[in-house]
Amino acid sequence: MKISRVVEYVFFFGLLAAAGYMVWLIAMPFISALALSAIIVTICHPLYDRILLRTPRKSKTLASLITTFVVLLLVILPLILIFSVVAKEMVRFYQELSTNHEIGLQHSYDILEAKVQVYIPNFHLDAKQQIQIAGDWLLGNIGTIFASTVSTLFLLSLSILGSFYFFRDGKELMQLLIKVSPLPDSEDEIIFERMARAVRAVATGTLLLAFIQGTAATIGFLIFGVPHPLMWGVLASLGALMPGIGTTIATGPAVIYLFATGQTVMAIGMLVWAILVVGLVDNLIGPYLIGRRNNMHPFIILIAVLGGINLFGPIGFIVGPVIVTLFFVLLEIYNQYIIQDRPVPDISESENI
Repeated sequence: MKISRVVEYVFFFGLLAAAGYMVWLIAMPFISALALSAIIVTICHPLYDRILLRTPRKSKTLASLITTFVVLLLVILPLILIFSVVAKEMVRFYQELSTNHEIGLQHSYDILEAKVQVYIPNFHLDAKQQIQIAGDWLLGNIGTIFASTVSTLFLLSLSILGSFYFFRDGKELMQLLIKVSPLPDSEDEIIFERMARAVRAVATGTLLLAFIQGTAATIGFLIFGVPHPLMWGVLASLGALMPGIGTTIATGPAVIYLFATGQTVMAIGMLVWAILVVGLVDNLIGPYLIGRRNNMHPFIILIAVLGGINLFGPIGFIVGPVIVTLFFVLLEIYNQYIIQDRPVPDISESENI
């Protein structure tokens, strides 16, 4: 190769790298919103295809608009409503942490401590100090929490707009990525299809099961009079992602609280509800949702959820696990296609991560 041609290549790829880096800096603040848009479109694309077949002249713009509106109405708005109610529950919880009146949480801890000390004289919860620490933390971070909420609403709005364009022009974008990829087009299509299946698996598997269990626990909290049911329901959903712990992280303290405050019948009812109803969801619905999909280990999902929330904010609850799932899919493809130097297996013969 002539030296002039080498210089041309070095200049071109250097310029391409510089431009790509600048594009990354421009898009980086909105990566979480774009990732959420891609996830929404991947999960809901079968719905878009059905709507497209029923629109006049198979209008992509109209079908994209209708699908985005359906997602907004059935998914985004309910989630915003739930988060707003949970935020109010947290404020009320903080108010209870800050008071020493008899109706406050401190009084309940004192009752529980006294009952346990009948059997264990040296038992001491030191609840007042722990309550003070929690209250000080919440007070010091309340501004950050509200600022994060405003940022999250902006990112959600951008995600909705991005979903519309991804529904309408997503196939063209995918074809562009396939053209620039050095792999054969057929294998690129298999890779994209496998990643799409992985996204749907994690969204409709572990995370959906955790949401259903949290909802069932929240209903129990409402029925049996547990304070701040939605806040504890969110905790139950997170606990459902923890292997060996599950929703007990929320239902256990609820039963103890009811017993400690003298509501024995309600406590027994809550215990039965946790074992039969919430446990039934895990035992019956769980295998149907994730048993045939071979999803990632629940502990990895938990780390992905917590890390995703830390990196992307509340949106990270879904973005984190999906990114980690795609990473494992790419590792498997790398092992099969590059290390073992063989074609990527057909979609119908492959197993999901």
